[in-house]
Amino acid sequence: MSNNEDFQDEIGDNHIATNAQNPIKKDAFVLSDEQKIASIKHDVQNILNTLGMDLNDDSLQGTPNRVAKMFVKELFSGLNPNKKPSASTFENNYKYGEMLVEKNIILYSTCEHHLLPIIGRAHVAYISSGRVIGLSKMNRIVDYYAKRPQVQERLTMQIVQELQIALGTQDVACVIDAKHLCVNSRGIKDVESSTVTSEFGGKFKDEKTKREFLDYIKLETKF
Repeated sequence: MSNNEDFQDEIGDNHIATNAQNPIKKDAFVLSDEQKIASIKHDVQNILNTLGMDLNDDSLQGTPNRVAKMFVKELFSGLNPNKKPSASTFENNYKYGEMLVEKNIILYSTCEHHLLPIIGRAHVAYISSGRVIGLSKMNRIVDYYAKRPQVQERLTMQIVQELQIALGTQDVACVIDAKHLCVNSRGIKDVESSTVTSEFGGKFKDEKTKREFLDYIKLETKF
């Protein structure tokens, strides 16, 4: 193995982020979704054939096409800027000036180092400076940026930055607690560990405000 491959393996095995933005090529959207599915289908067929799988088996015949569609239409649909949810906001006419917290947003993403699942919860908060955003929009923003090959630190930052732009305020925060199957199911195989990342903007950098947000996350939701 070359020194460069050793270095690349070290980055991947240690889950080190090397880019604050998703590394997307300039010509990433020249091909249509259908063209991408056809190309990926061929690649998946090659992988399974190389592994020695019999693609004539009824159970496996449709797998290359299913995987290709899943990659383009579902798991990595957040790469496509046309899929970005509208982040429409509204005047804060009722003058709510306290913190708003949307917690326990279920998050499914994919580790860009091994293409294995990241599964967890995101907790997002903001303090209005005159604009408010629909609760479902917060969920959709999390989902959009999660549906990419990702690094958890980057994902946390992207969610905060998107809401800061939409709301016109720096007063946004996000905490993500997630399990990485590349840690849980391979390598060290630690099934109990999870990874927590956070990004605090504006007033959330103040220790009192930050503590208030973190205390809200701990509250048990009863209904």
